[in-house]
Amino acid sequence: MRVVSVDSSQLVMLIVAMAAGGWLGAGIVSRLQRRTIQLGMAAALLLAGFFMTMGLLRLFPAGGEALSLTTPRLLIALAVNFVLGALGTLGIGNYGPCLVLFSLLGMEPRAAFPIMMGSAAFTGMAAAMRFVSTGRYSAPAAIGLTVGGIPAVVIAVWLVKSLPLDVVRWGVIVVVLYTATTLLRSAAEERRANPPAEPEVAAV
Repeated sequence: MRVVSVDSSQLVMLIVAMAAGGWLGAGIVSRLQRRTIQLGMAAALLLAGFFMTMGLLRLFPAGGEALSLTTPRLLIALAVNFVLGALGTLGIGNYGPCLVLFSLLGMEPRAAFPIMMGSAAFTGMAAAMRFVSTGRYSAPAAIGLTVGGIPAVVIAVWLVKSLPLDVVRWGVIVVVLYTATTLLRSAAEERRANPPAEPEVAAV
């Protein structure tokens, strides 16, 4: 948050929106069909990645240089952040979608990092409280992700400061395509593991 300057009031609002989505999503969104959400998120990411690629090829406007959002765009970002917080309780990461969202809204891609990292931290805490209270989590996995994430953040800060802007934008597209591919693969595996039941034929 100190390396990349963004509007502090908007940063707080976006974090609160995603954390609220995570809190509600832990109890509501987790009841929805996982495969349906995976397919929808994959389609949305592929579409956004297509538009970002068009922008980098100068065929469509790419992300701008802004470090803050206008009021209409802020309202869009708050709504999407809330949804991403809810979807995050199903294991859908917010990094790729956030990078796409703020780039399409005209922000400098690097400005998305403090927003998405702050949002993810508080969303994880809010959602975790509900999962821990029900015992529906894996303690070894949680500890491993926490320990591994600490040095990863240090590396990410160095990369964000040193990489040229176009390199960051192409990196966003790679993350988007990887995330979409992962979601599609997970949806296909889930379908194979749980094939739809065939309708019963009434005996004559």
